[in-house]
Amino acid sequence: MTQMVPVPLDTPTLPERALAAAGLALSLALGHLPLRYRIAAVRALRRLPAARCGHVARLDTAVRHVIPTWWPGRIACMEISLATVLATALTGHRASWALGARRLPDAAHAWVDTVEGPVGHDVGDGADRPYTRVLSVP
Repeated sequence: MTQMVPVPLDTPTLPERALAAAGLALSLALGHLPLRYRIAAVRALRRLPAARCGHVARLDTAVRHVIPTWWPGRIACMEISLATVLATALTGHRASWALGARRLPDAAHAWVDTVEGPVGHDVGDGADRPYTRVLSVP
């Protein structure tokens, strides 16, 4: 007889999804403003204590789970990383928002940095062509 063993899913909890939805809503609202205002909003969080990488990774996963399929606009790395930073701030902690670029092929990318390392920084096809951090806030 085969015995089924339940496998834990990497599904965010309801509070994590609520924080992620709030962070995503703020990110999309700030997305209509010039980049300098988004940077200023993240810079205002610099006095919060630093968040742990695992905590930020769970919130990043939650943000990716709450992205609506019906949204008519762009929700890519910049919006997701900003939403993760804002959701982390709603928990009373901070994470850095990093923007970077690479050459050959030219590409831009945004990710979240913690003191323990990057979160949401997909290397993808660029393992041999890493992104260079251009800006890190705060």
